[in-house]
Amino acid sequence: MPDSFPIIERARSKSLPIYLFPAKSYAAWNKKQSAATRNWLDANSYKAIPGRFCLLPAANGTLAGVAYCLDDHPTIWSLSPLATQLPAQHYHIEGSLTADQATQTALGWALATYRFERYKKNKQTTASLIAPKGCDMAYVKSFAASVCWARDLINTPANDMTPAALAKEAIDFGRKHKAQVKVIKGEELLKANYPMIYAVGKAAEIPPHLVDIRFGRKGAPKVTLVGKGVCFDSGGLDIKSAGGMKMMKKDMGGAASVLALARTIVETGLPVQLRVLLPIVENAISGNAMRPMDIVPTRKGITVEIGNTDAEGRLILCDALTEADDERPDLLIDCATLTGAARVALGTEVPAFFTPDDRLAHQLMASSAATTDPLWRLPLWKNYRGQLDTGNADLSNDPDSSYGGAITAALYLQEFVSKTPSWLHVDMMAWNLSSKPGRPQGGEAMAIRALYALIKERFA
Repeated sequence: MPDSFPIIERARSKSLPIYLFPAKSYAAWNKKQSAATRNWLDANSYKAIPGRFCLLPAANGTLAGVAYCLDDHPTIWSLSPLATQLPAQHYHIEGSLTADQATQTALGWALATYRFERYKKNKQTTASLIAPKGCDMAYVKSFAASVCWARDLINTPANDMTPAALAKEAIDFGRKHKAQVKVIKGEELLKANYPMIYAVGKAAEIPPHLVDIRFGRKGAPKVTLVGKGVCFDSGGLDIKSAGGMKMMKKDMGGAASVLALARTIVETGLPVQLRVLLPIVENAISGNAMRPMDIVPTRKGITVEIGNTDAEGRLILCDALTEADDERPDLLIDCATLTGAARVALGTEVPAFFTPDDRLAHQLMASSAATTDPLWRLPLWKNYRGQLDTGNADLSNDPDSSYGGAITAALYLQEFVSKTPSWLHVDMMAWNLSSKPGRPQGGEAMAIRALYALIKERFA
């Protein structure tokens, strides 16, 4: 996102109009325009195809406005292409939008202007939009800043986004908002009974961390967010291929998404008692790295045989989920870049989610549709639970079967959530493989608009 926020409140006389119309209304709109405008559109062979625009000239040769064809069913991303394709001036919308459409349009525009510039400056200029009538600017500003923060965290390579650096980002966020912040790291994790987080992260030069952030509002419903924070995943001794490691800086995308969601919850004042738990590690290789077939205890007392050191995300999550579950929150959500199997099932753009709570699942699907933020439910299929059994320990982290890997990973996590009925596990990519309007290639905070809407619907 550029230094100046791209959604502004300014006198409309100082901005240029964007004329919105669906394809079916183009003819009627065109008839109302001047002969010069109609001739210009014809000369440019303009067709009312959704997403297509035409710059309209004034009599003196300056820019007078923009004609833009909308989809029949506008979404958050409908106007996003204009943010980066129009000349860098101020614009306002000429057309009817509901309050929700105005808010979503503004957010989509803001997110489209994001640029990752920590290492290389981008000189591209972007257009600014006057906040449409009815737009919830507090929501737009918070959500845009939160998503762009998460994108920056995920895009930053592991030499700079170390476990200590990610922990500091979380700590600074908590302290800024006057939260209670607790950090446990290194061998202190063993003393505090988080043996699995320690086991996964102990081989790295920078020790593993558990960051625990609590926000006030005593007496309000308890919402706990848990995010997988693997700052880099080499695969451990079950080492990944060179190609498999290329995007493994994004393996802390669950933690980044949780932080973005938490920030907007706090800044928009949702009436919940919020807790954030982030197990943060690097899955590295050294002489003390965990080995295949090691057996490690967990915070819950369940022993786990390490069938594969590259299935480490569920290992750090299980200790954090045990801690979260002990408080019996009203809603427990974990977010993780957990399995390739979920990507095989649903592709990279649709996070999978799991929950034993049917009502919660239906609410999330409704929130997903309302926010154009895709998720899809996969089953906690109990018949696959036996794949987690092993002869020498209570559980294996690596089922022998190559089928249903996202489901067996979720079933593994469910073993550590026994007291909280409303638990939701989200298995996400946290990365855009290619650029689309509003969603540039690279790190992405996935599912958080739908999750925010879910939390607001349940508790606000």
